[in-house]
Amino acid sequence: MPDAIHHTTLDNGLRVVVQRVEGVSGVAVSVNYRAGFRTEKPTRSGFSHLFEHMMFQGSKNVAGGEHFAAVQARGGVANANTFPDSTDYYQVVPADALENVLDLEADRMGFLAITGERLATQRNVVKEEIQLQVTGRPYGGFPWTVLPSVMFDRWENAHNGYGEMADLDAATVENCAEFFHHYYAPGNAVLAVCGDVAPGPALAAVRRSFARVAARPVPVPPDIDEPVPGEERRGTCHDPVAPRPALAIGTRLPDARTDLSGYAAHVALSHLLTTGSDSRLRKALAAIGAKADSAVGFFGPLVVTRPDTFVIVAHHGPGQAHDAEALISRQLAEVADGAARGPESSRAVACARTTLYRNLDSLSYRVRFLARGQLLFGRADIGDELAERVAATTADDIAAAAARAASPAGRAVLTLLPHEDAS
Repeated sequence: MPDAIHHTTLDNGLRVVVQRVEGVSGVAVSVNYRAGFRTEKPTRSGFSHLFEHMMFQGSKNVAGGEHFAAVQARGGVANANTFPDSTDYYQVVPADALENVLDLEADRMGFLAITGERLATQRNVVKEEIQLQVTGRPYGGFPWTVLPSVMFDRWENAHNGYGEMADLDAATVENCAEFFHHYYAPGNAVLAVCGDVAPGPALAAVRRSFARVAARPVPVPPDIDEPVPGEERRGTCHDPVAPRPALAIGTRLPDARTDLSGYAAHVALSHLLTTGSDSRLRKALAAIGAKADSAVGFFGPLVVTRPDTFVIVAHHGPGQAHDAEALISRQLAEVADGAARGPESSRAVACARTTLYRNLDSLSYRVRFLARGQLLFGRADIGDELAERVAATTADDIAAAAARAASPAGRAVLTLLPHEDAS
């Protein structure tokens, strides 16, 4: 069992959380910055993801590309992700490499090296990634790159997080320097450490590494909340390389900061609908040869603040969009009316709880949950708390979640057509 979480804030504003997990091999470190797709500005779409790449291009004492090499040389792994509200940088290494990793993170937090050559290189890398993972891949980015534009009105919530090519081309070294100074200040970040390490020595190591990083002004998180529309919205997108049509339905999730139990009920609902071939929605759509998936959040539970999205996706045959949507609506209505009481709801709760705890058993997952939970929700332990709320979810709670997902208020339906000339 993980120990209690220890908190501190350094003089430069960096918030630190440390949790000992006995019996594991290695230690994990994650630095999460309050900068993501939804902190971008018009004409700067995709900048957060581009800057994630820049963070590996070298700093005062670390050559370009050396961060990955240094971690891998110690037998560790490193990666990073850009999300709507945050960007995380994490690594898992042997315990004796903890200070090495902290030094690497501190060096780029305080002294990132930004040059025109490095920017040009990473801009090309990002553009190639978009071509490989989004525009040139069947269902690439579907639905998270397109469904928000149907659901939301505010540009911050609605735009494509990968960014427009013209915006990426327009990015300058000066833009990067300004973004770094503004959003990558230590006071705009949370650092988490977890593994079989004592909190005292771990905190002391953090202080030694990050004491040289000066404080900088901290930006105020943008107010991106917006009212829930009273009516359903619809949109269409085209994917010329997709083999079959698809359908995505998005609805608003409860605010996890104020209604974590309601949020947890949607986690259980997702498992009830689409976990396993005998799950309710997968069985219903299999009758027409369609496939279904669902998720709490485009990137998983508690990855973003509000507004957050419960999403259902169906891949179906030509001309079956209406039938697929009708089957989804029917299943949600039946669950809302209590048809899933008893073993079905109990199984969904058990699956959801097991999945969350299995994920939290991973050091790389837990350390990011700790950092992100503190950064976005002010609760480093919110991942464990979510698992506890899921375990306490009742059939009535799941029915209420289904009723919310079935409501036209805030609901968005996106139809994907395989060809530009499809109708």
